[in-house]
Amino acid sequence: QVQLVESGGGLVQTGGSLRLSCAASGSICSINVMGWYRQAPGKQRESVATITSAGTTNYLDSVKGRLTISRDNAKNTVSLQMNSLKPEDTAVYYCNLRCANGLRNIYWGQGTQVTVSS
Repeated sequence: QVQLVESGGGLVQTGGSLRLSCAASGSICSINVMGWYRQAPGKQRESVATITSAGTTNYLDSVKGRLTISRDNAKNTVSLQMNSLKPEDTAVYYCNLRCANGLRNIYWGQGTQVTVSS
């Protein structure tokens, strides 16, 4: 069983920065993709950024150049550095772990609120 715990959310003004962190614990599959998803009120949850065990990254077009995802395989953590934030970035951000081997399980964190004021 895997547990994901997020931290680092908060309230910032347009142009400000935040750093989100996620720590995974439990029996973690060896080949996986970790990432950040977000969901704004009335909208569908969307993938913001993902990173594989090997370090390959993928970003939502609207966040390229502003947000950077990274991970530490030894510590089983993933972070999202968020710069030049915009009001449209306001959402609940969820940490995600998707296994590519074994039973191919998917795990979610509880979410952390990010609010960007204008």
